This record gives sequence, C-alpha cells and structure tokens, in this order.
Amino acid sequence: MKPLMLHNSCDLGPIRSVTAQVSATHTGCEARFRLDGAVDRIKLPEAGPSVRTDNLWKTTCFEIFWQPIGGTSYREFNLSPSGRWAAYDFDSFREGMRDAPVDAIALSVSQGSSNGQGELVLAASIACELPTPAQVALNAIVEHEDESLQFWALAFAPGKPEFHSEACRQWLLDRD
Repeated sequence: MKPLMLHNSCDLGPIRSVTAQVSATHTGCEARFRLDGAVDRIKLPEAGPSVRTDNLWKTTCFEIFWQPIGGTSYREFNLSPSGRWAAYDFDSFREGMRDAPVDAIALSVSQGSSNGQGELVLAASIACELPTPAQVALNAIVEHEDESLQFWALAFAPGKPEFHSEACRQWLLDRD
C-alpha cells in the first residue's frame, strides 16, 4: 500500500493516514483503500445497492484515474463506501465527459474501531477495458462531521486540490 498525502489546504481532522494500492488484472483492475484514525467521526454515505450513481465525490469516496501512457484521454472511477460507483471517460482535462463502459464493479467495505481509533477498508474489483501501460491516480475524499472535506492523493499540482490534474497520476502500471 502506498501512502496518500493530505492536501495542504486541509485540516488533519479525525483521519490520520490514507493508503491505497492498485493492480492491473486481465479483466480490469483491483484496488484497495484504507483510512486510519477516528473513523467513527467521519461521515459515511448510507449503504445502498451497487449501482452507477453520480456525485459520489460530495462525501466520503475513493477515486481512481487511469490514463494510458502517451494519451490525453483518461477514465475516472468513483467508489463509495455505500456500495455505489461511477465511471466516466474524458477526452482530455475535464473535456468530453461521458459514462464509461463497465462490465462490473464489486465493492466490499470493512470497518472496525476501538477506543476511538480504527480503520475503514474499501476493496474494489473492476471489470472493464483498461489499457496498459498507464499512469494512475489514487485519491480519497473524507467528509468530517462538520461537513468539511479532506482531499488525499499520491501527489497534487500547485493550487487548490484538483484530482483531474495529470500531476496526481503518480503510479505507473503495467500488466505482468
């Protein structure tokens, strides 16, 4: 698991660290995200059916951005602890957004805490066409009880948090 960094405009809050990993598979990819800290003090969306849903990033959510090396197009996945998900294709930076074709997304979430500290782990198995080699971003949005948001990523471009920036795509990935 690789550590994600908290954007410098965000307060630390109840979550003390976020780690993530991703691997390419023959049918798509597998990813895992882990929040450590006072997970009982963050807002989580209510569990629901595993269906495509927009605007998941407005509360606690995990994201993957997948861009084939040498291209300008990329795919964004939003993965919610509720079980809901979204997938979008873009032609270039925030241009040409449309629903991405996905064969299946399976999400599982586990959570545990003791004495005010704990962890939340989201595992995702994504079946869809994902070209390799690729540069990949792994991101997390964490909503606090007061509705403020934290932004976590492998890296950030200067300025406000912008997960669509190619600067966030720091994981180089190929199939074995």
